[in-house]
Amino acid sequence: MPRTILVVDDDPHIRQLLVFALGKAGLDTIEAGDGEEAVTLIGERIPDLVILDINMPRMDGLEVCRRVRATSGVPILFLSSRDDEIDRVLGIELGGDDYVVKPFSPREVVARTQAILRRAAAKAPDVQGCGGRIAHNCLTLDLEGWRALWDGQDVPLTVTEFTTLRTLASWPGKVFGRDAIIDRLHGPGFAVTDRTIDSHIRNLRAKFAAVGADTLIETRPGIGYALGSCERSGS
Repeated sequence: MPRTILVVDDDPHIRQLLVFALGKAGLDTIEAGDGEEAVTLIGERIPDLVILDINMPRMDGLEVCRRVRATSGVPILFLSSRDDEIDRVLGIELGGDDYVVKPFSPREVVARTQAILRRAAAKAPDVQGCGGRIAHNCLTLDLEGWRALWDGQDVPLTVTEFTTLRTLASWPGKVFGRDAIIDRLHGPGFAVTDRTIDSHIRNLRAKFAAVGADTLIETRPGIGYALGSCERSGS
């Protein structure tokens, strides 16, 4: 079945451009001209992905993301202006999956949209042959259900956060540079900054810290990140 993309931007020209490009790629679309309308539509229609402008009147994209993330893990692709680096990083930290900088190429937006959708639909390799699960001490990843658990407790993650953690957990002991993580998220050639990856790692650490986990991910200075011991504190 065709995937449905919600395009949220207060500029009707941008919405028209994206709707046309996404339609040519075989994707269905719905539109919202402001954040309040977007929140309502997400609750009613449950799209497969949201393309969300950061700078909008009435309710900006960051506030939309906050409200959506309170109840939903729907993937979010932000649109942002060149001078909004702080907002872009904050958007990722709030639970956005990726961003595209304005002015943008519609083909790039479509490519990033399809990359996120592929991640959401992909079945990760069954590393341990245990019905699509990866288990490492207190950490368990249900690869088919896209669930992360720490000591049996659910830890809600976005698609990008889950894929990042799955990458690290699939090869315990291996250190992944930021470029290697980007390649596994998007495929080679995508222009994503190191700060974006760092933001996703911070999100993961913060979410697991909230359930008492502080050994999830190790930082190897100057190299990258690796899965931590995933042991209970004090073990």
